[in-house]
Amino acid sequence: MAPAPSRSLGPVLELHDAPLAPLTTFRLGGPAARLITATTDAEVVAAVREADAAGTPLLLVGGGSNLVIGDKGFAGTALRIATEGFSLDGTTLELAAGEVWTDAVARTVEAGLAGIECLAGIPGSAGATPIQNVGAYGQEVSSTISEVIAYDRRTGETVTLTNAECAFSYRHSRFKADPDRHVVLRVRFELEDANGLSAPVKYAETARTLGVEPGDRVPLADARETVLELRAGKGMVLDPEDHDTWSAGSFFTNPILTDEAFAAFHARVKERLGADAVPPAFPAGEGHTKTSAAWLIDKSGFTKGYGTGPARISTKHTLALTNRGEASTEDLLALAREVVAGVHDAFGITLVNEPVTVGVSL
Repeated sequence: MAPAPSRSLGPVLELHDAPLAPLTTFRLGGPAARLITATTDAEVVAAVREADAAGTPLLLVGGGSNLVIGDKGFAGTALRIATEGFSLDGTTLELAAGEVWTDAVARTVEAGLAGIECLAGIPGSAGATPIQNVGAYGQEVSSTISEVIAYDRRTGETVTLTNAECAFSYRHSRFKADPDRHVVLRVRFELEDANGLSAPVKYAETARTLGVEPGDRVPLADARETVLELRAGKGMVLDPEDHDTWSAGSFFTNPILTDEAFAAFHARVKERLGADAVPPAFPAGEGHTKTSAAWLIDKSGFTKGYGTGPARISTKHTLALTNRGEASTEDLLALAREVVAGVHDAFGITLVNEPVTVGVSL
């Protein structure tokens, strides 16, 4: 049955008992008691203020690429942020929170500006990028974000936060640490004019595919196209016909271990895989090493395509859990829990989910 229209909050569209699954890349989850779509910053702020004043639970929805919503749905107000705005002033880029991220990246490449070209193809909206400190292929948005304009639900004011005030770290920020405080309205980036060239290529796979050395620069369009090809090969570029893309991309973050924990992990690897086995290791700050969640999953026996039910590991990438078309959120969570338990059994490491869970947990 189609959701019933209700009164509107000013000019915004409001629906009751509205399906949320179509608004997520997983295509999973039950309905929202109320769904509001806001197309301006003022509408976003008004909707948030109304919900807060009434004590109504509030769920923010952007591109839906990082949401796992429970089968029972959301018993509150879901606010879909559909604001638009792309502004370039020299090398300064300002994006409205609702802008489609991958389209914005394409436009910066066309404008000859470097800094986010290796973040091409990432689904979702611009407003979500600082929350997760989105990163891929050697770039993170924290390297180029200069300011975030947000509505502070605690003070009732719109604030401008500097890069330092955002407290960025690996897949983390102050927005993720305190998710109920700020609503991102706009994001400002400081990009680089490198005469049509990319930022230095940092990621080994990207450099290898481009036929250059890490640290080299390449034409911006080449960097973007290469990343899109690499992502598509892993099912990480949205395609309605490809169930490998009915996912949230990487479902788990790469674990960051202390030196002591990494030594214990390394010993487990040798015990399980043989004396010559060497796990992936990347510097992650003093006294810490990052390893690969995809490697852990694969070496624990969860290979590409693992599973027999409606939720399975992607056939293209072990880090993506997918909806094969008829899955429920509970099917997905059962698979995620199986993977977490298996990796912990094998290597003593507990994987952490990257997507935000709504009404459910691992």
